[in-house]
Amino acid sequence: MSSVTGSPVMDEGRAWAWVAHLRAGGVTPWNQWIERAERAERTGGYLPGAQQLELLRRLNGTLGASVTRGSLSIGGAAGVPSALATRILEASAPGRGRPDLELIGTRESSRFGPRPIDPADLPDDELVRVVTSVLADDLVAAGEVGVAGGQRPLVLNRPWRRHYRLVGDPVLADPLRAQLIARGRPPGGSRPRILVLGDHVETMLADAFEARALDTGGPAWGDWIGGLAARDHLAPRVDLAGIARTWAGRTSPHQVTIVLDPASVPGLVGVRRLTAPMRLSAEAVDLSRRIAVVLGLLVGQGRRTELLQSRLAPRLRGQPGATYAVPDEHAAWLAEQQSRQIRQLRHGGYRVVGGDLDQLTKPSPANGTRTVEVDDTSVLKLAMDLLLDGTRAPQSTGRSRS
Repeated sequence: MSSVTGSPVMDEGRAWAWVAHLRAGGVTPWNQWIERAERAERTGGYLPGAQQLELLRRLNGTLGASVTRGSLSIGGAAGVPSALATRILEASAPGRGRPDLELIGTRESSRFGPRPIDPADLPDDELVRVVTSVLADDLVAAGEVGVAGGQRPLVLNRPWRRHYRLVGDPVLADPLRAQLIARGRPPGGSRPRILVLGDHVETMLADAFEARALDTGGPAWGDWIGGLAARDHLAPRVDLAGIARTWAGRTSPHQVTIVLDPASVPGLVGVRRLTAPMRLSAEAVDLSRRIAVVLGLLVGQGRRTELLQSRLAPRLRGQPGATYAVPDEHAAWLAEQQSRQIRQLRHGGYRVVGGDLDQLTKPSPANGTRTVEVDDTSVLKLAMDLLLDGTRAPQSTGRSRS
């Protein structure tokens, strides 16, 4: 834990000078800056909170805008753009957590309310709260999401085309269905083939959590899995046996096909190729979940889902990171769910393509680290990179600001 050393005079002049330093691209920590003699006049109605100031300092450092003189880091010629810096300093920290905190050393502590703090002592979660607020505002300000050119996709009315419905794992089914609709191949029609897309049960649970994060947000991974285990059932959209049974009742078991490899879908619907779905990393899912909470305060549910899926998710896909794993305490529940799925699907007598039902118990080779809990530091780094995307530029060769 960091702490401010010595007994500096309690005044806000140094703090306002630090605000100016950070606005100029500086990265000096507060516990070093407070020992300096610089003071500045008030430039606002109140000092920004410690969370906002520390976030701005770290963003300046991420941009590589610092040089070192002795024991102090001095702002370089390029830092966070002025307009973005203002938005960060004026942002709120929504959700559960501390209110905006005062800087230690600017005034005497009160017996009431939270104590002033050295920003270096803030946990990363506090900074994530601020940056998600700014990112949510960016998504809302980006405007409506619509079909390119304002035109609806053309529906090709060809009676010989294969009728289908794509259901099941949302991370697999939803993007493939969207591609087919964009090509004039919407689902439905007379006696459609019901394609139930699935994967290893643990992977499908992570996919259901991703879909939830890009819709309503909700609790963290561990809490969400714990709730499912307590109720002893899978998330509805990845309960392959339940989905197949429902559609078999509406049509016929002979029209239901269990698809265990998305690469099999093009041949089943009569197209040459489709772009393979891409999953988000666990860090990206957790960031999306947190942004969804903020968006819920700014827009209605339909618009929130649209912004998350059409604007945020494409920017996060392809980012490296961990994949979610079911916590060990729920391993027995997971094994029972896997066995139950296989037993019920075999009993239904459905056609299976792209693999064997035993795949539901055999995860694919893991790409990278598997985790049961996302690290706040990794989420913060991803959020900061997202916020700074497009602001990075070659550094100026001019003189550094002090």
